[in-house]
Amino acid sequence: MAALIRHHPHHDPVLGEVPVPHGPETGGEHDHYPRRPVKGDPESEQNIFAYLTHPDDSYTPEGVYWADLPLRQRVSFVNKVQNEEAMNELRTIGRMIKKDPLSPLSWYFRNAVLPGAGLGLEGYVLFSIGNLTPLFSAVWPTCWGKTPTDCSENWVASVTYLEVIGIMVGQLGVGVIGDWIGRRWGLIQDAAIMFVGLLMLTASWGLNLNGWVICYAWSLFFYGFGVGGEYPITATSSMENAVTAGKLSTREDRLHRGRKVTMSFLMQGWGQLINQGLLIILLLILHHGDGDPPYSDTTVQWVFRLSFAIPAIGTLWLVYFRTYKMPHASRQLAAAKKKNNVTGYDLESLKMCYTHFGGRLFAAAGGWFCNDVFFYGNKLFQSQFIAVISNNPKSVMVGWVWNLLNVIVSLLGYYLASFLIDNKFYGRKMMQQVGFLMCFIFFVVPAFKYDYYTSPAGIKSFQAMYFLSSFFNQFGPNSVTFLVAGEIFPTPVRASAHGFSACIGKAGALLASVLYNYIDTQTKFYVVPWFGLAGMVITWLFLPDTTGLDLKEQERRWFYLRSGRGDEYHGIAVHPVHLSLWERMRGAGKNYNPELDQKQRIEDMREEWAGKERSRRDKEVSGDASGTADLDDGDDWNDAVNHYFRNTTSDDQLKMQPGTESNSEKGVSNEKTGTAPSSLDDKIVNA
Repeated sequence: MAALIRHHPHHDPVLGEVPVPHGPETGGEHDHYPRRPVKGDPESEQNIFAYLTHPDDSYTPEGVYWADLPLRQRVSFVNKVQNEEAMNELRTIGRMIKKDPLSPLSWYFRNAVLPGAGLGLEGYVLFSIGNLTPLFSAVWPTCWGKTPTDCSENWVASVTYLEVIGIMVGQLGVGVIGDWIGRRWGLIQDAAIMFVGLLMLTASWGLNLNGWVICYAWSLFFYGFGVGGEYPITATSSMENAVTAGKLSTREDRLHRGRKVTMSFLMQGWGQLINQGLLIILLLILHHGDGDPPYSDTTVQWVFRLSFAIPAIGTLWLVYFRTYKMPHASRQLAAAKKKNNVTGYDLESLKMCYTHFGGRLFAAAGGWFCNDVFFYGNKLFQSQFIAVISNNPKSVMVGWVWNLLNVIVSLLGYYLASFLIDNKFYGRKMMQQVGFLMCFIFFVVPAFKYDYYTSPAGIKSFQAMYFLSSFFNQFGPNSVTFLVAGEIFPTPVRASAHGFSACIGKAGALLASVLYNYIDTQTKFYVVPWFGLAGMVITWLFLPDTTGLDLKEQERRWFYLRSGRGDEYHGIAVHPVHLSLWERMRGAGKNYNPELDQKQRIEDMREEWAGKERSRRDKEVSGDASGTADLDDGDDWNDAVNHYFRNTTSDDQLKMQPGTESNSEKGVSNEKTGTAPSSLDDKIVNA
């Protein structure tokens, strides 16, 4: 019989997998385990499983979880781990530069630009609407002016509405598709829809101005569907890459998971920057090097059509890349479905998600809603704001330059969020609360002193507060909501939950776009701040802090919940530091017990090992060697672990078939048996 022995390979992302930034390879992350176990020695047993159950980036040498340490020791331990990791990465970057000065740039392109390309296109096109509106108003005032005569006012307003509604439909629809058919299909479908949508925008036309506006609006709706799908698909596929596909979650995943996702998400900011920069360049080229009015119809036609045609080329390449270079994007979802004995959409997991994670769903959706009122409201009335602070508001170029500065400030917020989002003393929850609070302050202050801050005496302060609100929106809720909406939910419904949360968020953008058409600028400042305050309260009460939490451990907790035995789970996923205040008030953290969890984890792994051994033996007896490679896929146990299980697992346990009643299935307490109640592979079928 072939032995179930395989060393964990050092992770080396390949082009066929969803590439996500988790820091440069530092080497030796998985070699912290002993190679020679001492049979029967409890201390040796603990050492055998330490690299699986107590990784040194989360546990002290004594086996104490970082969040269980007294404050002073916690600070010392966390800083030590983070400083060592930072030095390792700096040394690795130095070696990369020494070998090839451009290699860090190529690494960044593969691991940040490519995963976030769809969101970059989203930022490019979505915010181009606000950038182009002043240009349309300048050249077609009878259509885009305050009192349109050649166009229906409702159709002009619907340009924004239909775009946001298209995004909402895409978020819900593709979120379900991503959990039903697979992540890979969602990725390909989104890129294809965005490509066709850009062609429609480039070629939009009509017999008159009103006809063109109608065509333009529906083209944005179609494009918006693809853009909306990018939210759940990019977030989930970025998390579910090869780094976390096996049983052994790597050091990079625990320390840099937030950075992985936010580095993809910040491409949204680059999309805004590129769009604004390209529009400025096109207007200067096509308007004789002058950005001041008057503008000709021909110039505006060329500017806006070229601004949509150029990214269409990159989108076509994205369709190719996702189709032929990302064959394994659905790997982890397929594994989760196999464990749950599900072939289509996992409706049971969806129902249980509402039951057990209802507070989390409210936190993700409610926080996103409050954020989008700020974020998209900020963008939608930026031209009006710039008109207040500009000395030449009639020039489209002046407004675009001010907006370019605002986007650069926002990008700094994106990058700082990516830098600190995995810091255990700041992290997701604190970052979102602080961001909401600062946005509240920077909007509520000018609301009640509007006349002063719009006067020459206060205009500089007004300008500073507006830019700082953009900075803290990115260095806060805009980055965090995208991450946690996928991170706090289990794999089988992750895309659906993320898509639902994003859809509710876009309802906030829709509210802003509708509301701002009927209230003046000062009233907007009266209305907006309170959404920041509400977002901070929702975050404080309902959002759990997953900073530093191993997602594989969260999946393990979900297994217990889905099998109806949530109270029997004792691991770190129910540690109070990783639960929301709402969950703690409901008693979710009462079962946390590190000692019992250690026994559970070993016995869970034993039954998983036994299940693989049974499958291997059955295939050998039947002469089917084709499936042995599948059994090895994702197996990250070393020789010592396999040797331990081989010598401590009884024949009865090896012969036991799925569904056979055992101690664990009879519900015998862990305190009596020292064993976990079920197998991670076999017993979930009976859930």
